[in-house]
Amino acid sequence: MDRTFQVDLRGVVDLLSHHLYGSPRVYVRELLQNAVDAITARRAAEPDAPARVRIEPPELTGDGTLRVHDTGIGLTEAQVHELLATIGRSSKRDELGFSRHEFLGQFGIGLLSCFLVADEIRVVTRHADEPTVLWTGWSDGRYSVRAAEPEQARDEPGTTVTLVPRRDADKWLGVPTVTELARLYGSLLPVDVRVGDTLTTTGPPPWPTTPGDPVDRAALQRYAQELLGFAPFDVLPLSVPEAGLTGAAFILPAAVNPAARAGHRVHLKRMLLSEHAEGLLPEWAFFAHCVVDATELRPTASREALYEDTLLTAVRESLGDQIRAWLVRLATHDPRRLGEFLQVHHLGVKALAVHDDEMLRLVEQWWPMDTNVGTLTLAEFRRRHSVIRYAASLDEFRQLAAVAAAQDLPVVNGGYTYDTELIERLPTVDRSVLIERLEPSDLTTRFELLDPATELALRPFRTAAQRALERLGCEVVLRAYDPVSLPALYLVSRSAAFHDQLAASRDRADELWGGVLDALAASAPPDRPQLVLNHRNPLVRRVTTLTDPELVGLAVEALYGQALLLGHHPIRAADAALLNSSFLGLLGRAVPGVDRD
Repeated sequence: MDRTFQVDLRGVVDLLSHHLYGSPRVYVRELLQNAVDAITARRAAEPDAPARVRIEPPELTGDGTLRVHDTGIGLTEAQVHELLATIGRSSKRDELGFSRHEFLGQFGIGLLSCFLVADEIRVVTRHADEPTVLWTGWSDGRYSVRAAEPEQARDEPGTTVTLVPRRDADKWLGVPTVTELARLYGSLLPVDVRVGDTLTTTGPPPWPTTPGDPVDRAALQRYAQELLGFAPFDVLPLSVPEAGLTGAAFILPAAVNPAARAGHRVHLKRMLLSEHAEGLLPEWAFFAHCVVDATELRPTASREALYEDTLLTAVRESLGDQIRAWLVRLATHDPRRLGEFLQVHHLGVKALAVHDDEMLRLVEQWWPMDTNVGTLTLAEFRRRHSVIRYAASLDEFRQLAAVAAAQDLPVVNGGYTYDTELIERLPTVDRSVLIERLEPSDLTTRFELLDPATELALRPFRTAAQRALERLGCEVVLRAYDPVSLPALYLVSRSAAFHDQLAASRDRADELWGGVLDALAASAPPDRPQLVLNHRNPLVRRVTTLTDPELVGLAVEALYGQALLLGHHPIRAADAALLNSSFLGLLGRAVPGVDRD
């Protein structure tokens, strides 16, 4: 035998309050939604019917209850039985002869949300010439339906919902709170909504709602200042006709964390859905805060977020295209303004340029990058030097920039966020672009070799120097290069750096992974790091004349330590010990004397 499910209404209310709705405050939204839908249904048949919603908090009713009156279509007794007593059945759908599209509600549980703040709900409703009906529901799952008493009968169609508050819900039903919530959720509604005598609706949105309408930028600027709390850098009207979406994107005036999830103010059919809806814009557009109204987007069951579907994906792409087009217009018509924007939000634009050819061209032309020959855009750098030679990390650039400049080797700093990716993508959109990653070996090929006689004379020194650094796996090389003021340069190839990382990982790995790392290290023997001593430097030349092997070792160790520090290289434990011993050793040789107890 078939049976029907039994519903524990107290359990359902607990489920709503803890898992579906974020806060009890949504009861005001749901009451407004029901009222506006009822008015919409009535005006479809009676275009001149009044469109009013009046909310009376307990301070105004005088009996401790909250009442919401509307001039909507009302319900018959049969509809009350059918709709108000069935959880999950929508009360304003095809049963009333209207399509779902016209209404705000979607799930038929709006009235049930009132049990978040009430123990008892009374609905007095009248449909056309039908008698007035009283429906009463209690939070324990009971309900009753009967004809209203004569004093409760309505003269006109419409509905009055009365909430008898729970003991712990007083803070949600006070006049200031109800007024604030009615203004928050319903400020844009096309009906007259009042809390007592206070009007909470402000009229139509400040952005164009019909294609071709003029844009009042001053009004939008004031709207952002009053509602969002900031004066936007710029305002961009938005429109996606297939979603019935209109609105505005407010460009933030200050930099924000790109990793933070941007939230947007979203209305559905003029009712506020969420102040912090995610997923409306592409992730790269974190510099824009949107306020929109849509008719076709779907809300989640709680009506506090957008449902992720193909339409939302299309909207996201369309809005991203509109923001990108705004950037292109700035580049074409107002380069100074674009420069001001990039100073604040360059990370967002560069994030987009990693995937978008048009934005990549914009970044190449307009974003100034750090180089060892000054601050230049990539386009300027390419015009001057033909090849974009770049250091892929900030440390690489710091280590090599000055020496490269002295060898007339211009280098772009690709160490900042997205810069290397952008440089490496340039040849994919313009085959004439030549790029080359700077390798330390590129510098040594430009250093001057010593003449054979000098090289032969310095062989004993080089042998002693190599002996001092052998335990560190570093090769000592003598060259002549600029700047003369630099005594030594520590160069590490990428293969050597990779090998060092393998060694560090090997020290922390277990036996199994240690074997794997050993195999990797054996398959790719690295080039050894080099300490390149500058024979043009007066101090280095004096060091090469030393005959005391111990003093040669101390001096070379000190030059090694200085080269590590000047090149911003990581200092290993062995390097730190060498720095300490060489300093103390040289200090001991400089201050001779006899130790005394």
